[in-house]
Amino acid sequence: MQQFIQRPALLAAAVQGLSEVPAVALLGARQVGKTTLARQVAGEWPGPSTLLDLEVAATREALSGTPERLLRNSEGLVVIDEIQRMPGLFEVLRPICDDPDRNAVFLLLGSASWDLIQGVSETLAGRILFVDVGGFSLAEVGLANQDKLWMRGGFPRAWLAPSAAAWTRWMRSFTRTFLERDISGLGSRVPPESLGRFWRMLAHYHGQTWNAAELARSMDVGVTTVNRYRDLLAGAFMVRILPPWFENLGKRIVKSPKVYLRDSGVLHFLLGLEKASDLPVHPRYGASWEGFALEQTLLAHGEHEAYFYATQRGAELDLLLLRRGRRWGFEFKCTDAPRTTKSMHVVMKDLGLEHLWVLYPGDRAYPLADAITAMPLKSVGGIELEAAAVVERSD
Repeated sequence: MQQFIQRPALLAAAVQGLSEVPAVALLGARQVGKTTLARQVAGEWPGPSTLLDLEVAATREALSGTPERLLRNSEGLVVIDEIQRMPGLFEVLRPICDDPDRNAVFLLLGSASWDLIQGVSETLAGRILFVDVGGFSLAEVGLANQDKLWMRGGFPRAWLAPSAAAWTRWMRSFTRTFLERDISGLGSRVPPESLGRFWRMLAHYHGQTWNAAELARSMDVGVTTVNRYRDLLAGAFMVRILPPWFENLGKRIVKSPKVYLRDSGVLHFLLGLEKASDLPVHPRYGASWEGFALEQTLLAHGEHEAYFYATQRGAELDLLLLRRGRRWGFEFKCTDAPRTTKSMHVVMKDLGLEHLWVLYPGDRAYPLADAITAMPLKSVGGIELEAAAVVERSD
């Protein structure tokens, strides 16, 4: 069985970034493959490389005592794993990055966005580039593996598990470790049992508009508490908060975000699904496809300037991407043969979309209407977001 998946686009982004700035940050959830990617970068680096893992007590002790001396005297590529455990290192790195005589560049690995971004915003602005590391994409695992990737999710060890039972065991261990060790390691005082209950409950709200009051009533806690739980999971890259797009359209627009579990495998595990045959009969089947297709689209085209759109009268667009000054729409339909709907035509007019793609699990692309195309999800990486493009790239 294959035990390693190449990730050439991420590798190229990291290597290119290190050639342009003193520091590059790989950001993503725990166990998503950042350390493996960093080792690949080190393998391609022409000079010496050093790995400093802040989960190792001896490494933390060394960097706590004389961090500036250790880092300033480093040479080649310096990889600092789980840097959010020592946010004070950002202050140390700033003058080193500014030193024209430095002999090192820094690859920083982080699995907690709020700590990392807060530290960087205060110290390393203009000195660092970010590379978002998500789960496996269809392009990485092969288009023929779409259903397996949808069911198991993109965490490397989950996708590579030798059986459905092994996948379940890994998911059980991963979610428990995340709640009991990883979250507390970030300085959070949220009880693991409470956060776990919220996480499982959120799986049943996957893909819905955020309603803090409803979730607070269900958990018998305050609105502030469920908002904090949501933000904690989002900061650890487990939850995606997709903001609404609204402007002065003269319409009543939904202004609350949508919330998704980012990994479809985690979603399915928290819903109690263990086999692929369980998925089509589950009430959240369509929502699961929507979240999976959303993540694959963002992996292919980037997470920046991504929104959803909805009006109080029922018109809705699953994903709006702003690229090159133009607006591109995506709908995610878990059906064998997508058709146009009144809502699609409404949002085309409301938003002035350049094109609308309806991504579905099938194999054939075909036009649905003027500037609306049904497209297999497996072709999402070939879509060109340019004014004249309506189908996939020829290369």
